[in-house]
Amino acid sequence: MPSTHQSPLQPGSTIGILGGGQLGRMLNLAAARLGFHCHIFDPEWASPAAKVAQFETNAKYEDINAVLNFAKTCDIVTYEFENVPSLTAKTAGSAAPLHPGARALNVAQDRLTEKNFIQNEAKVPVALFQSVDSVHELRRAIKKLGLPAVLKTRRMGYDGKGQFILNSEEDIEPAWAAMQNAPAILEQFVDFKREVSVIAARSTTGEIAAYPLIENQHKNHILHTSTSPTTGDDGRAQALAIQIMNSLSYVGVMATEFFELHDGSLVVNEIAPRVHNSGHWTQNAGCVDQFELHIRAIAGWPLGKTQPKHKMQMTNLIGNDINSLPIYAKEKDCFIHLYGKKDIKAGRKMGHINRIIV
Repeated sequence: MPSTHQSPLQPGSTIGILGGGQLGRMLNLAAARLGFHCHIFDPEWASPAAKVAQFETNAKYEDINAVLNFAKTCDIVTYEFENVPSLTAKTAGSAAPLHPGARALNVAQDRLTEKNFIQNEAKVPVALFQSVDSVHELRRAIKKLGLPAVLKTRRMGYDGKGQFILNSEEDIEPAWAAMQNAPAILEQFVDFKREVSVIAARSTTGEIAAYPLIENQHKNHILHTSTSPTTGDDGRAQALAIQIMNSLSYVGVMATEFFELHDGSLVVNEIAPRVHNSGHWTQNAGCVDQFELHIRAIAGWPLGKTQPKHKMQMTNLIGNDINSLPIYAKEKDCFIHLYGKKDIKAGRKMGHINRIIV
């Protein structure tokens, strides 16, 4: 695939980040280590990322003039979450190089578009699916895919939100009511052995790097732990992830989430065009972490080493988990990362810890 080659970005340059959450915060910290400045664009003043940034712009993502003025101050622009409006990204990209490109957002923001792209363009397997825009279409899709199945909104769902598992025909009406008439997708229920992911990067030069396979465990639909390296065929999973990235002419770090079936085969669940929660363990693994890897990729630098020295496990600190900090601080080989969020809320990611487990 063609590269998106640019001259390597020099230290002292400014990297714009659309979004001010914890991923933007950790990207900022990595960029600072490499001598870059960061400019955060976020509607919220003093967001977690802005607290550690050199520059900050506060405006709505739909404020196109503000987005344009922001991008003009940056040497390159990236984003820290996939729900940045595509027009916002395109506007920023008209004033500065945008990595990853706007197409990655267009694909990842809509589950139907994403499934079609992965299956038909990237030629990577996904679970069987059907588009659903009415309760009538839902019944028709169930006849094709069978039950159980999973009904999901096409847009804006995450951490289990916008999803409904159908086990019987009695679930059809409440499931469609839960969608509130939003465009949806029905996916065949996958009887999987475990959930795994690959974090990989593709540079402006076309260079590729990937971390070993990651095993993920969830609680209440929110990622609880990620462990890597884990058993399994790293090369096969990495090859599928890279196949998707090449099909997008992607630049930056991307996460590809898989269901591993009982026969060992892999089916893509979804992609995330950004650094990812399941890659946080890399921060203390003795290699280039995913945040620095993303900065290196979009800046056109060599990507560096992605093979960890240690087996690691990341555990999310959700809500009141943050109150156990004194216990974690006493643990040997336990590293604490907090996000600078003001209020503790149920289900809210407040930070994470990384443990060396071997």
